[in-house]
Amino acid sequence: MRLTADADPRLWIPVTDSLGWRGRRHRKAAIRMLLGQVNAAVGATERPGSRLGAWAMSQAAPVLMKRADGRVLAWTWKAEPELVVAMATAQELTPQVRIARASMPMEYDDTQTFRTALGAGEKLVVPLPPSAASPPFATYTWDTGTHLVTLTAVCSERERFGTVIGALDDLARSIRIADDLTGGESPQVLRLDPA
Repeated sequence: MRLTADADPRLWIPVTDSLGWRGRRHRKAAIRMLLGQVNAAVGATERPGSRLGAWAMSQAAPVLMKRADGRVLAWTWKAEPELVVAMATAQELTPQVRIARASMPMEYDDTQTFRTALGAGEKLVVPLPPSAASPPFATYTWDTGTHLVTLTAVCSERERFGTVIGALDDLARSIRIADDLTGGESPQVLRLDPA
């Protein structure tokens, strides 16, 4: 299964297809933000080599995502790459994944129904996580029966998180599954979106 999305180019910079110099600054800023959030969550301080680490990861990220063959898409906020990072993934629904989803903490039960072309999904917005060190985030999930499609966005500033929710909703609505049609199928077959 491969994912595709029509992210608004005025708001989002794609990390997935930005090999080499293209998108390098945004990749590096997004990875630096995520590393900073992880450090804050575990109570660590920034290390002297962390900028070099962010640069190295920014060079490797597009190659790793390209190898994921459409199962991972990622974007950064165009105006301020360190403000929001969003990542969409498609994961096979194994029994272990179902058990992990059923075992999530109670805070993850506070979801809203969110309909898109993928069908009826769930939207979870956590503007004030229980831990002060944790960043605000939003998660959109769809169970397609065989796969779990998830869009997760992390924001670096609690005060500004509410200002990007509308853009995240639009990004989530643009996510589609790219089916590969085999040549030679009956010409009378018409494929429609699940919605």
